[in-house]
Amino acid sequence: MGLGVVLVFSASATLDEPLITRPLWRCGPVRQLAFVGAGFAAAVVASMLPYQWWRIRDRVDGHRWFQPNVLVFVLTVTLLVLVLIPGIGIERNASRRWLGVGGSGTGLTFQPSELAKLSLVLFLAGWYGRRGVEAGRFGRGLLVPTTAIAVCAGLVGLEDFGTAALLMVVGGLLLLAAGSRLWHLMLLTLPATSAMGYLLISKPYRMARLTGFLHIWDDPGGKGYQAVQSLCSIGTGGWWGTGLGAGLQKYGYLPEARTDFIFGILCEELGIAGGLVVIGLFVMFVWQGRKSASAAPDMFGRLLGLGVTLTVGLQAAMNIAVATVSVPTKGIALPLVSAGGSGVLFLGASIGLLASVARAGAAWRDWMQIRHGLMTGLIESVPASEMAVAGHG
Repeated sequence: MGLGVVLVFSASATLDEPLITRPLWRCGPVRQLAFVGAGFAAAVVASMLPYQWWRIRDRVDGHRWFQPNVLVFVLTVTLLVLVLIPGIGIERNASRRWLGVGGSGTGLTFQPSELAKLSLVLFLAGWYGRRGVEAGRFGRGLLVPTTAIAVCAGLVGLEDFGTAALLMVVGGLLLLAAGSRLWHLMLLTLPATSAMGYLLISKPYRMARLTGFLHIWDDPGGKGYQAVQSLCSIGTGGWWGTGLGAGLQKYGYLPEARTDFIFGILCEELGIAGGLVVIGLFVMFVWQGRKSASAAPDMFGRLLGLGVTLTVGLQAAMNIAVATVSVPTKGIALPLVSAGGSGVLFLGASIGLLASVARAGAAWRDWMQIRHGLMTGLIESVPASEMAVAGHG
């Protein structure tokens, strides 16, 4: 998060005016600093709240009417529908992904697709964490979760193909981790692939990005411009970079330098070495997230931790792949680093939930060690003669 604030300050520099002459709240870097503070606060609060609070409650639990997990998911679907309505959703760069917050005077917007990443993981983990749910059964174990994935990915994919693909992959991996049968998932591959294919061809600019990716040097000033400029940013930095703040690509050469292509600015100013450090941080995060998820004391915690880890790790991999022109251009941010309020806020909350899972797993591990020690002490305190009689009996 701290590195993201520094890079956003650097990438926001322009030749038009100094940053300090803008009104404070209209200054993008200052707003990003406030968003990061809010995201960090969300992480702390979510980490202090026991993650079991978000599980889906059954009839035997009592208070079955209180289902925050389901409520958040229904709210997410409602917001995803609202953002598609002309006059309500805000359109930028031929995509309608934002809702206004606090009136036009504040300039604040909210991206429901960022909430969808968290709410879908919560819902899937909660569904498979219920009593009596068998993931291997097609009906009760697979039908509702796949419907939830399809609804979220379909609504998001109408305007944001990259995030829809991320939701599909994370959702599918969670189904597999929960114990769904592989041949059941294979049956769903055909309709899922067909749906993603439709989303791909439904927008002409998506096909243009695909064809431009295959031949970026045929039209370096047109369809291949963004990809070429991103490669120029990485190549200019070399191993050690031009120096923090000394990059030139942010001055109108590299589009979306503060958001989708901030990794290019990172490599230009801090070099390939800086880029490898950031990749290493994400690898460390994924490793620690995997350990936390595997140590969780219940299915809900294991799937929740795995879902958050996959979301952050795969989104980072997709963004870096786009910046290095390894895959076609998609509008997806680098987690915790790119500019944006919705992303850093909900990713912060997600990481807080992961910390809550890790804390519960550590407490469970400590209890099991104490229990093992107590049992070992009791066994050792019994005389050998009594042990022999007990074994004979």
